[in-house]
Amino acid sequence: MLKSPRLQSLWNATALGIVTVTGTLALCLVTASAAFASGMPDDATKAQITEKLTAEGYEVRRIDMEDGMIEVYALKDGKKLELYLDEALNIAKVHGDD
Repeated sequence: MLKSPRLQSLWNATALGIVTVTGTLALCLVTASAAFASGMPDDATKAQITEKLTAEGYEVRRIDMEDGMIEVYALKDGKKLELYLDEALNIAKVHGDD
């Protein structure tokens, strides 16, 4: 227990933030793992991918599975792209419309 109520409050808020972030990451991994196991991303995973990539400036057109990876067809800066995502939903490969 910290002596200062202000420090205790800050400590509690920081601990809650860490738990929240950890829980969110675990949920992402579980959702993505389910998509990889089933062979096709479910609606929740597709929504999560769309939200993430839209925040990064992509316009998501279609989401599929190919060769064991989530494949996303998207536009960015007027270019057609095929994005391949790993299990953590990070972009692992990009094929562009050159």
